[in-house]
Amino acid sequence: MTSKNSKHKAAMQKQKAAVDASVEAASEERGIAVLLTGDGKGKTSSAFGMVMRARGYNQRIAVIQFIKGEMLSGEEIYIRDKCPDVIFIQMGTGFTWDTQDRTSDMRAAEKTWAATRPLLADPEIDLIILDELTYMLAYDYLPENEVIDAINNRPREQSVVVTGRGGGKRLHEAMDTISEVKEVRHAFRDGVKARKGVDY
Repeated sequence: MTSKNSKHKAAMQKQKAAVDASVEAASEERGIAVLLTGDGKGKTSSAFGMVMRARGYNQRIAVIQFIKGEMLSGEEIYIRDKCPDVIFIQMGTGFTWDTQDRTSDMRAAEKTWAATRPLLADPEIDLIILDELTYMLAYDYLPENEVIDAINNRPREQSVVVTGRGGGKRLHEAMDTISEVKEVRHAFRDGVKARKGVDY
């Protein structure tokens, strides 16, 4: 037991030294751009976890949801009811495979983006969530250059979180942190209905 404890302590000391060195080396102070992507469940949920974290520090937050909005979700209910200070904008058209109307979807995307751009230029906003933005680029609903430029030229202290599958090379290059959520198994594929409070 003593030998195991000694080995564990030595390993943890080595790990702590490596972590401390990394923390010391990270000297730049600025907002970051995060992409939550991949085919797995939990990208939007992760982004809303950051909303909760930022609210803990009384930061100013804006949430923009592209695609979602036709069907009520738990996060929408919570934000509108409990967090009236959070700016909350939804495109409101629902999923593109439901609307099946490219022209209408593009108009809705452009209108939502017009409301988003000033927020990406506002130094008073600490955190912006651009939920499902990747699809707006993949479907060419929004001009990629304009979107990337707005993200790259946002105020230095502002952080932005983009969610959705893919997004393209240029979006990936604009990000500081990219996390990929991988699907290993999904209950829906086994015939289990989407669960209130878990899936929506």
